[in-house]
Amino acid sequence: MRIVVTGGAGFIGSHFVRQAVQGHYEAFTEADIVVLDKLTYAGNKANLASVADSPRLRFVEGDICDVRLVGELLRGTDLVVHFAAESHVDRSIAGADEFVRTNVVGTHTLLHAATETGVRKFVHVSTDEVYGSLENGAAPWTEEESLRPNSPYSASKASSDLLALAVHRTHGLPVCVTRGSNTYGPHQYPEKLIPLFVTNLLDGRKVPLYGDGENVRDWLHVDDHCRGIALVAEGGKPGEIYNVGGGTELTNREVTDGLLGRLGMDRSMVEHVADRKGHDRRYAMDCAKITDQLGYRPATSWDEGMAATVQWYTERRDWWEPIKG
Repeated sequence: MRIVVTGGAGFIGSHFVRQAVQGHYEAFTEADIVVLDKLTYAGNKANLASVADSPRLRFVEGDICDVRLVGELLRGTDLVVHFAAESHVDRSIAGADEFVRTNVVGTHTLLHAATETGVRKFVHVSTDEVYGSLENGAAPWTEEESLRPNSPYSASKASSDLLALAVHRTHGLPVCVTRGSNTYGPHQYPEKLIPLFVTNLLDGRKVPLYGDGENVRDWLHVDDHCRGIALVAEGGKPGEIYNVGGGTELTNREVTDGLLGRLGMDRSMVEHVADRKGHDRRYAMDCAKITDQLGYRPATSWDEGMAATVQWYTERRDWWEPIKG
């Protein structure tokens, strides 16, 4: 088997690659893996250092919008797992051009090449943010929910979801879409809440909490997220969408207080800042479909995952200090 992983040097993509190379996914233990990554600010080859010497792994630095390169790489490929994306909401609000280019045009380029070269399975990795904002007390979203994205980032991801599903329906490409909830863990670029707050606190710097801090997210450890993606890659039905959640709904304030407690600090280290434009109030997903069809269940508890994540950033200043510098 030959697998092409786009964005495989990023946070979630590199975790998937490391797990696959190290034999954690039974279906892919003998697969050859090609990582395609542009190495933008959030891509880091150091994320693949532990498996870089594997004869089963090949790294290609390149752009998913490069029609020629993508066409060459996908020739003879069995599975594409498409992580590559611009993914930070604040950056998309400041300037959406690169989000549209990478997330929409790049996905189109991959889908076209996959159709032309006869790729056997295409897993498009998306986000719960495409559903929009959920009221407190409302039932979690199922895969049948309409898409109501509220940021340029989530709008670009919703567009790419629809492109992927349209290519399946029109051209028969075996596409599955996964929508993951807020993912955390080691190797996450320190612009997202948890790595930003942990590294700030380790440096004795205050953490910026948006608005009233009551925005709710469903938190998912990267190990569970990637295992869900692997299950979909192996057994997901073409044309289907699968929610992949962690089942832990917490407000940003609760996450912040937990981090302060773990690092022995108090709320004097919190700086309340103006809320993000169009800030979605709550995300929550119903994951019964992937559980019933593929046997997925999150295995990492919030306490266990957070303890390991804080420990990783505490011990790996060599990884994040150059980035923040």
